[in-house]
Amino acid sequence: MDIKQTVMELCAYSDEQEWFEFKENWFQPEALGEYVSALSNAAAFHGKRYAFFVWGIDDGTHEIVGTVFNQYDTYNQEPYQNYLARNLSPSISFSFEEVEMKGKRVVVMVIPAATDIPTSYKEKRYIRIGSSKCNIKDYPKREIELFKRLDRRLETIETMPSKYSNLTFQKLMGYYGSKGIVLNPETFIKNLGLKNEKGELNLLAQLLSDNSHIPLRVSVFDGETKGSDLFSVREFGNNCLLYSLDELLRYGDVLNIIQADEKDRVVERKEVPLFDNNAFREAIINAVLHNKWITGNEPMISVFSNRIEILSRGPLPPEQTMEGFFCGESIPVNEKLSEIFLQLHISEKSGRGVPKIVGLYGKDAYSFRENSIVVTIPFRRVNKVVNKPLSDRRKCIISAMKANPFITTKEIGQLIGINVSAVQKNILFLKENQYIERIGSDKTGYWKVLD
Repeated sequence: MDIKQTVMELCAYSDEQEWFEFKENWFQPEALGEYVSALSNAAAFHGKRYAFFVWGIDDGTHEIVGTVFNQYDTYNQEPYQNYLARNLSPSISFSFEEVEMKGKRVVVMVIPAATDIPTSYKEKRYIRIGSSKCNIKDYPKREIELFKRLDRRLETIETMPSKYSNLTFQKLMGYYGSKGIVLNPETFIKNLGLKNEKGELNLLAQLLSDNSHIPLRVSVFDGETKGSDLFSVREFGNNCLLYSLDELLRYGDVLNIIQADEKDRVVERKEVPLFDNNAFREAIINAVLHNKWITGNEPMISVFSNRIEILSRGPLPPEQTMEGFFCGESIPVNEKLSEIFLQLHISEKSGRGVPKIVGLYGKDAYSFRENSIVVTIPFRRVNKVVNKPLSDRRKCIISAMKANPFITTKEIGQLIGINVSAVQKNILFLKENQYIERIGSDKTGYWKVLD
């Protein structure tokens, strides 16, 4: 392990992660033992091989400041390293590494991730929650999840092998190149984490390969439910996931019809999009990023006459609280994919996505199901009478069109007892306020009732 390179990679994070800790000169023997337990278990929880406790780094700015910490100090008349090893169970092969960086002394404690069972200190098990170390018994859901991961029952896209062995990555290298980043053909598979510990190409590699064998689909329905007619299915897939995502985001521009708002017009009419494109983008990126790909199912995007629903597989992570979710405290489901999205500036680690959507549409925009999360983006229709009931005459016209889409204005007039001119005025109102639409020509077309 290249310790200097490791320290530089850790310093590049904008915030401390749960599997590493920065200090300058701090040393509290008992608390450090608890930290070792917490970091070892956090590394296992996040699928890391090692955790790190680093002295000589400012924990706020991540600048290299140097340290006077003495890893060979004694405690209770015993070398501290011996004391620590005696009180950790099961035994883990931690080590202290000392390096000079920018002319300053840095000490790194390399802590192996827990295996089989959680690492305990003095018979107590600790875990990291954010930047705090906590007794794991106070967080039963996380404890259950940790045992699952240690028992190898919980796969991730980094541990699960790809279904295909002959993967190629020309498109991935091209995508990075388009962002001004050159991937080294000799090392990119290792650096991006595209192989599991057994040396097999993993599911992450499959998703980023030239043919992921996994499509992203958009289903467009004619009405407000999936019971209505399926208008079309657009498929963006069997491609590198990064390109599929780009195509899907561009398709959002096709769906987002620009409407002319004639209300209060003075000189220029106001143009109003059907939905907020930023909210759509955030919801799509989050759905792809946090999707539980190991289930074999992709996110599901459904377009209805009054809304878009974006479904991501998998529930909230057990360590995520509902309050934290709505505050934008993102906990990645697919950590390595999250790092790649950040590197490529597809997403940002600001936590703005969920609050942005909630600010526009409220918390009700999110639905939490047993094995999925759904974001609903409503359409904003302009020039339509809202909460104003239709007159009986206009209701009769709509009913007549539902019963016979090919009905003529003359036949409508005869049916409800008014002249053709009055029928035409009412039809104009219904068309302008998007209750009906004329499909085709006046002679050979038909009426489509929108609501």
